Parts: sequence; structure tokens; C-alpha cells
Amino acid sequence: MGLRFETRRSDSLWVDTVWTCTSGQVTAMTSVAGACLGLVFWEQDGRTHAGVTGPETRTATAPVPEGATFTGIAFAVGTSLRAVPAPELVDGGIGLPDTTRRTFRLDGTRWPTPGPDDAEALVGRLVRAGIVVRDPLVTEVLRGHRPAVSERTVERRFRAATGLTRGAVRQIERARTAAELLADGVPAADAVAELDYFDEPHLARALRRYIGRTAGQLRQGSGGAIALDVDQRLTS
Repeated sequence: MGLRFETRRSDSLWVDTVWTCTSGQVTAMTSVAGACLGLVFWEQDGRTHAGVTGPETRTATAPVPEGATFTGIAFAVGTSLRAVPAPELVDGGIGLPDTTRRTFRLDGTRWPTPGPDDAEALVGRLVRAGIVVRDPLVTEVLRGHRPAVSERTVERRFRAATGLTRGAVRQIERARTAAELLADGVPAADAVAELDYFDEPHLARALRRYIGRTAGQLRQGSGGAIALDVDQRLTS
């Protein structure tokens, strides 16, 4: 058995997706670019671990602990942690100390270690405690509004809240959407037109940079284990 991911969208304004994963004999996978910060919890050999994950600006090969089970929470874009500046997490993350099957420590306080069904309840508590935060200006920008401040101010606050530029977020999210369309059998030419890529070579470059797969590999489900929100095509 390889990797088996299950991902669901969240109805929380603070959460993008909640995911679970079980690893078998796979020791590495392709991680894809992503604009979200998140929390991840995993158990291996009877021990429980937790960490904060940052946005990823490119695809990479990531190690996979064998025989582990994971629960992950991907925050909505622009949502961040009070105690950890988002720019410090780009293409990286941090481990959280003193994690047990029941609790973990974040921002100086112990919280219940969640399962996939408890994710939104945990995030709600973190929001009420002021530990999970977001910049309302960035939220308005993401909704397509134009705030009455300078473009420079918008870009500065956007980078502070997400760790990325607005352009980078758009490119990453577009590439991920393209990958999902291709994995669902949509022809590359149709994905180019739907997502406003200049041409198929432009799409291919984006997939290579952000996803680590070709259009053909995504259609065929080949290329090995990959972390992408495409139903059960994430097995290897």
C-alpha cells in the first residue's frame, strides 16, 4: 500500500480543507505548491507529533514516515497564527512541543489534539483565543474588493498575512486547479482556455514548477505518490 489521502472542503471561513492520510511503504512523495498555512498531526510507532506547515512556493520531494496516520488542517488563505509570522513559514514549518494523543501545545497553551471531525471546533477555539488571526484588509482583497489604501500598503499587508505576494497566490491556486481538471480528464487545451493560460507550454511550465507533474501524468494518475486534492488519485 502507498499513500491514501482523503480531503474535504470546510464550511468554516477560517479553514480551507481538512485532510487525512495513511502511509504504507512509500518513503517519499511529491509535495505540491500551496498558499495555505496549516496544522498537521500524526501518529507513528505509538508516538504523536504536531507541527505548523507554511505555504510552499514550488514542488518538492518530501519524506514520508512509514506506517503513520495524519490529520491536517489547511487554513483559508490569509489566515495565520499570532505567534508565528507567516513569512517565516514559507517553504518550511515548525514542530510543536509536548504533543500527546490527547493534547498539543500552541502559543503557550495546551489544546486537544483533533481528529478530522474536530478540526473546525479546534480552529474556532483558537480564533476566539486570538491565536488564529487574519487581516480584514487581506480578506477583502481576496473577495475581489479594492480597499481605499495604496497598492503598496495592500501588497505589504498581503505578504505579512500570507507570506506570499498576491501574484504568487494566484499562480499557485491556478496551477492546482489546472492539475485537478487534468486529473478529472479535462483536455489540456480546455484547461488552458478555462484558466486563461497563454498556451499549453505556459500551462506545462506552471505544472512543472508548482505541481511536479506533466499533464499526461495527471491524466494517467502516474508519477508516484503526490499530495493533491484529487479524490483517490493520491495513492501510489
